[in-house]
Amino acid sequence: MELINTIQDAIVSEFEVFDDWLDRYEYLIELSKELKPLDPKYKTNEYLINGCQSRVWLKAEMQDDTVVYTAETDAIITKGIIALLIRVLSGQRPKDVVDADLYFIDKIGLRQNLSPTRSNGLLSMVKQMRLYAMAFDSIKK
Repeated sequence: MELINTIQDAIVSEFEVFDDWLDRYEYLIELSKELKPLDPKYKTNEYLINGCQSRVWLKAEMQDDTVVYTAETDAIITKGIIALLIRVLSGQRPKDVVDADLYFIDKIGLRQNLSPTRSNGLLSMVKQMRLYAMAFDSIKK
């Protein structure tokens, strides 16, 4: 859990550099370029997140004792958002993903500055990531 908070604090610091939301959107677009592409064989309905206006595919797998997420979307801002979520949650233990307080979302003003449909999409992405983690956590027990 400590690692998740350290990553969130780093993200908050990165976003504090920007005074307005146009600059923050530009930064989200830059972050979207860091997202590794998802293998096309996972771009199916099985991996599609419900509740997102844009199409977002999310794959989760266990590697050692951690959940590793990969994702892809056709929307550039959404791609930046999922890149942030992956940065915070990927490589973490399932229980830590489930229990994480994702405070960076509000601290950087993300939720307040998204359209209602994008905000719903953000919540859907977080929910799906947690559902995968819960499933992995229950298998482990």
